[in-house]
Amino acid sequence: METLTLSAGQYNLIYNLISMTLAVMGGAFIFFLAASNRISRDHRASMYVSAVIVAIAGYHYFRIFGSFGHATTLLEGGGYEFQAALFNDAYRYVDWIITVPLLMVELVLVLDFDDSTRRKFIAKMTIAAFLMIALGYPGEIATAQSSILLWGTLSTIPFVYLVYVIWSELGDAIEQESERVQILMRNTRLLILFTWGVYPIAYLAPVMGLEGATAMTTLQVGYCIADMAAKAGYGVMIYSIARQKTIEHGGVQDQVARSAQPAE
Repeated sequence: METLTLSAGQYNLIYNLISMTLAVMGGAFIFFLAASNRISRDHRASMYVSAVIVAIAGYHYFRIFGSFGHATTLLEGGGYEFQAALFNDAYRYVDWIITVPLLMVELVLVLDFDDSTRRKFIAKMTIAAFLMIALGYPGEIATAQSSILLWGTLSTIPFVYLVYVIWSELGDAIEQESERVQILMRNTRLLILFTWGVYPIAYLAPVMGLEGATAMTTLQVGYCIADMAAKAGYGVMIYSIARQKTIEHGGVQDQVARSAQPAE
């Protein structure tokens, strides 16, 4: 298996970003649980799903953090030796194959669907999300560019389908919302497009001519940034939508505002 030499800067960048991502997931977990009390019961489940997502991601980043430390050794002359055989990057795909379908679930839960329509959207979106990740993994571990491109193309098919559903089929439900919720939903969909767009760039790093330590660093940095935005950042957007709808429907009131009311 490949052995790389990471510069001190590359090592520290990867190490600190993995650490930061782990901290972000832990902080987001606490926030989502606490914030659920400010959400009406109709949309509270979306916050619980958000908490589950970052909890799962936090666990896997804990394992990635340990695996990266185990795979690197400080060299006497400076820099770090990285042994790819000792680094289990499959933790990411195990994480994604669970959390990406759940990201679709929380999006559907925050919209006002009847039970039958909600089940229909959840079923087809989670299946497509699962296939997107499952088809991408063989290309992640492949060394030949032809295999990377083949599996990347196959993975793109369910990705395009999900983008179609999010932008087209969910459009009717979004148009029924208030202007403020529509803006939040638009920003959430753009966040999905942005974060999901980072993954293939990192995925295709070897095809774009990046090799060795540079490709390794690009891959890990890209995945960390995308995961923070796609899980914690996305969950905050879902919270903002649920909170706005709670306010508009006259549901749970701000605890601070209620405590400020004079006692009778």
